[in-house]
Amino acid sequence: MNGFYNILKPTGMSSAAVVAVLRRLTGVKRIGHAGTLDPEAAGVLPVMTGKAARLFDYLADKEKEYVAVCAFGTRTDTQDATGAVIEEGDNYPDRETFLKAAEALTGDIIQTPSMFSAIKVGGQPLYLRARKGETVDVPARKVRIDRIELLRETENHGFEIRVNCGRGTYIRTLCEDLGKKCGCPAHMRSLLRTKSGAFTIDNALSLEEAKALAEDGLLESRLLPPDYAIGHLPRINIPAAYRKKVENGVKLPVLPAAEEVPEGGPMRIYLDNQFWGICIRRGDELAWKAQIAPEEAEEMN
Repeated sequence: MNGFYNILKPTGMSSAAVVAVLRRLTGVKRIGHAGTLDPEAAGVLPVMTGKAARLFDYLADKEKEYVAVCAFGTRTDTQDATGAVIEEGDNYPDRETFLKAAEALTGDIIQTPSMFSAIKVGGQPLYLRARKGETVDVPARKVRIDRIELLRETENHGFEIRVNCGRGTYIRTLCEDLGKKCGCPAHMRSLLRTKSGAFTIDNALSLEEAKALAEDGLLESRLLPPDYAIGHLPRINIPAAYRKKVENGVKLPVLPAAEEVPEGGPMRIYLDNQFWGICIRRGDELAWKAQIAPEEAEEMN
C-alpha cells in the first residue's frame, strides 16, 4: 500500500493519534503524516503509507489554506482559545480597521510564534518546555501570507477569515498580530485547514468514514496514488529500451525530455505510463532520489 490518504483530522486529536488510527485500520506499519496540524485545529492531514514516505521532501505542500476566526478582546499565552488570558481590551476594530490590518500583514512578514508551538529549540518542541514552566526566546521567522480574505463578522467580536499562505505560517500568531495592528488584543478562536498542497477538504476522509470502509474491506479504495501530490514536478517518460536500468535503479541518461530540467532539479519518472519514482539531473545523467516501483513490479520481484 504505497500512497496517500487525505484525512479530515478532528478537533482535539493530535496528528500522531490520527496516524495511529490509520496504522491500525490498514495494518501498514510504515505510515506517517505529511505536515503537522495542531490538536486544537481540524482539517486536511495528508497521511503517507509505505514507500510514499520517500516523496515527503518533494510534496507540493508549500501552499496552505485555512479558515479561522480571529477573536478580539483577549490575548492568550497560547495565542488560541485554549490558553490563559494575559491581556484584555475593548477597543474592538470595525471592518475597515480590520481590512487595513490584514493588508499590512500580507506578503513576506516576520512571525514570533507562541511558546506553545511545535517549533524545536535545543532539539525539543517549545510546547513541551512551556508545559514544564520553562521560558526561552522564541526565534522569529519569515513566512509568506498570500491573501487574508474577510468572510464575515461573527458573534463576540470575531472575524472569520480565509488565509492562503506558505509553509511554516502560524495562523494563531497571525491572529495575535492582527490584534496588535488593530490596537485590540486578539487570539485565534478556531482553525480549519482546507488545503495542504494538492490535498483539499473537498475529498478528505473523516476517521468515521475510514473506520466504516475498513470494516467493509474498502479502505484501500480511497488510497491516492504515490504521484498524486507531486504533479508540480516535470514528468519524464522513459523509453522501453531502458526498462532494465529503471527496474534496477541505476542512473539514466539525460533524455531529450529532461534536457530543460535544471541541474539538481527533481522530475517524475514514468515507464509504460506507470510511476517509478523521482530522479534529479546531475550533469548528463539522471540519478534516483526516491524509487517507488509499481505494485505489479514489486510483486514480480
